[in-house]
Formats: sequence, structure tokens, C-alpha cells
Amino acid sequence: MRKVIISLAPVEAEKAIDKEKLVEDVVRCEQAGAAMCHLHCRRPDGSLTPDISELTDTFERIAEKTDLIIQASTGGVSDMSIEQRCNPLDYWRVESASLNGGTTNLGEAVYINTFEDIRYCAKAVYERKIIPEIEVFDIGMIYNIRMTQAQVPYREPVLYNLVFGHRGGMQANMECLTAFLAAVPAEARWGVTHYGRDNWDFLAAAIAMGASVVRIGFEDSHYLAPGRTAAWNYEEVEKLAALIRAMDLEVASPAQAREILHIFPTGKR
Repeated sequence: MRKVIISLAPVEAEKAIDKEKLVEDVVRCEQAGAAMCHLHCRRPDGSLTPDISELTDTFERIAEKTDLIIQASTGGVSDMSIEQRCNPLDYWRVESASLNGGTTNLGEAVYINTFEDIRYCAKAVYERKIIPEIEVFDIGMIYNIRMTQAQVPYREPVLYNLVFGHRGGMQANMECLTAFLAAVPAEARWGVTHYGRDNWDFLAAAIAMGASVVRIGFEDSHYLAPGRTAAWNYEEVEKLAALIRAMDLEVASPAQAREILHIFPTGKR
């Protein structure tokens, strides 16, 4: 039976972080079915920073209580250099990391990821035996990655996270999803993020069409249903796990997710 990985992105951008409540929430998310936890490098006030001390402390607390795959972000709209954005890769527990596939508009901001940035980040993750999750906001970014593969070989299977819903990017409809999937290489794995989601129709469609990973959490949306928001991330994970099971599929455990994504055990780098 096909297994679907639930990836958790629990922290809303630019919001103050209560670390104790965050860790409590993440632990309950694993119990509900999450297999991976995705965090940006943030200060306690929620702003992005090149200083990885808060990130590592948070992940240490999470790792003490869960077996979740530790995934660090190398992204977010900021004035940091790509070298600074890759600082979290030096934290030894990081097993997976985002690798952004190109430049796009995110709302009123311009999210810059040049070919030089892509090559730098790809080289940095592979040197550390970290598995990249390639974030793509439009179809051209898939081809950006395929072009850079000649310069920085990517380990198979490549994992694409298809991001929908941002103003300036691809929108969460079947036409865009179908077009995206036509460009994803047949040998690759793919998942989805629906930013700004207020319903679950699009996620259900993506799962039915073969998504290996579905990202959920407050970084992308608080909604459980139109007009109804969650107070905790674990409520979203519970709903997603129930949806996966209702489709006669299985929710992947962290150990199973590592097998699916070919992630090395952290201590064997």
C-alpha cells in the first residue's frame, strides 16, 4: 500500500515563537502522523536570522522527544546571502533541507535564487550528505534544476516540493497541478504545499495523483475548513492523516519516510 509522508511546517512567518508550546505541538504532531519537521532559522520574534542558535536549540528539544526527520530551510525572503542562508546545514542533525529552484515574486516581494545560488546550495547539501527538497514555485524552476544537474549531480530520486498559492506563483488548481506534473521527471518524487489554503480539495487531489509528501502547518495556513481555523498544528496533521487513510493509503512513519527518501541515518555522515 502506498505510503504518504506528512511534512510539518509549524511556524508562521514573522510571528513571535513560544518555544515550549512549539515543541509540545510538534511532539503531538508526530503522534498524529507527521514524519518530518521543517523550520526556518528565526529569532524569538519570528524574524529570519543567519544565527542558527535558536534553530539548533529548538531542533535539539524536538529530537529529544521525537524521531521526526529534521529539515532546515535555506530560504525565506530576506537580505541574507546564500552563504548565510545555508548556515543551518552545518547543524549535525539536519537530514533534509530546502533547495530553492529559482527566482519568483512572493506577494509584493521578490524572492531571489540565482543559478549561482542554486549551485551553491546544491553543493553544500550534498557535501554534508543532506537530502535536498527542491522548492519550485513555477514550472521553469524544474528546468532550472535539470540544467544545473550537469554541474552539480543530484542523487536520485530527486524530491520536488511543488508550491502553490503564493501571489506571483502557481495557483492551487487542477490546471496548474497537471501542468506541473507534466514537467516533473518520471524518476523523481514529488510533494505539494498549498500556501494560503482554506480548504483541503487541492491536497486531496494531489494525493490521489501520486504525491509522496504533503506539507501542512501554520507556515502555510491555519485553516481546518472554510471559516474554521486550528489552534494547534497537530489538529491539521490529524485531519491530513485521516484524509490519507480515508483514501485507503498509509501514513508514513519517520523511519518509513527515511526509507522512501533515501535519507542516511544522521550519525553516518
